[in-house]
Amino acid sequence: MNNNGDQQVIYVTGGAGYVGAVLVPKLLGAGYRVRVLDLFLYGEDVLPKHAGLETIKGDLRDSKLLRKTLPGTDAVIHLACISNDPSFELNPTLGRSINFDAFEPLVQIARDSGVKRFVYASSSSVYGVKQEENVTEELALEPLTDYSKYKAMCEEVLAKYQTPGFTTVTIRPATVCGYSPRLRLDLTVNILTNHAINKGKITVFGGEQRRPNLHIEDMTDLYLRLLAAPDKQIAGKIWNAGYHNLKVREIADVVRKVVGQNIPVETQPTDDNRSYHISSAKIDREFGFKASHSVEDAVRDLTTAFRDGRIPNPLTDIRYYNIKTMQALKFQ
Repeated sequence: MNNNGDQQVIYVTGGAGYVGAVLVPKLLGAGYRVRVLDLFLYGEDVLPKHAGLETIKGDLRDSKLLRKTLPGTDAVIHLACISNDPSFELNPTLGRSINFDAFEPLVQIARDSGVKRFVYASSSSVYGVKQEENVTEELALEPLTDYSKYKAMCEEVLAKYQTPGFTTVTIRPATVCGYSPRLRLDLTVNILTNHAINKGKITVFGGEQRRPNLHIEDMTDLYLRLLAAPDKQIAGKIWNAGYHNLKVREIADVVRKVVGQNIPVETQPTDDNRSYHISSAKIDREFGFKASHSVEDAVRDLTTAFRDGRIPNPLTDIRYYNIKTMQALKFQ
């Protein structure tokens, strides 16, 4: 509750995206009112109809729209971005305009509109490739791509705005996996599961690269906890959030275990040797957050959704693939 005893209003940018489509129903279920700003590129039907939900179809880069829609909200969860390296590389100017140029105006307008808390979804890719076994928040950031570079630069911007009246917190999530009403089938765990079920075989490119993973249920539960925590517990914090650091070939083994041991796994060489792994010990120690859903759980959830017919045309519908949708819409 806010000071007037009213329901808190949470403003979610990108709330109709992969994570948002799971987060928003949880927020509504927890008694929050929710305002979603999204372009709805991947469909308008991914969010539930609910009296406590207001959807705003618009662009994060539209400062006038932000000034109109941010007043009266208590907290911002900022998910909106061009959300992976290939999509970013499709149009680097677009990527910069959304992922970096629009960020500081959003933070300023939020603060000036009376928002009290700002939760930022950064990325564990900001570390680049590290040799250390445990990649902790104390290590230097060495982003390898424009996508991760702008994520890191936004963290620096946000840190400047942390004050007693405006609480900021940054999460560096691992790659999220599992089922969502706005599903992405261009993420490692989700790709391999899709191929196992719908192609009858798994193709692994390389296989030795590590990928940190986090189940979408844990990711969204964490956002709810960050809204409910006292200011002093989260103010100015930057935390990794992940669960399993698995090699890509190990993810393929998990998929086979769930989908069927007779699925062949084919390995092909790759020139993409990006290998990320993170430690999530700090968020456990300081905030008591420990992920509880495994990669196997994500594969099982996806398998059930495929078999129940909840993911129509998974190999051909461009909605499941960010880069294909952006190309088709000529989004800019």
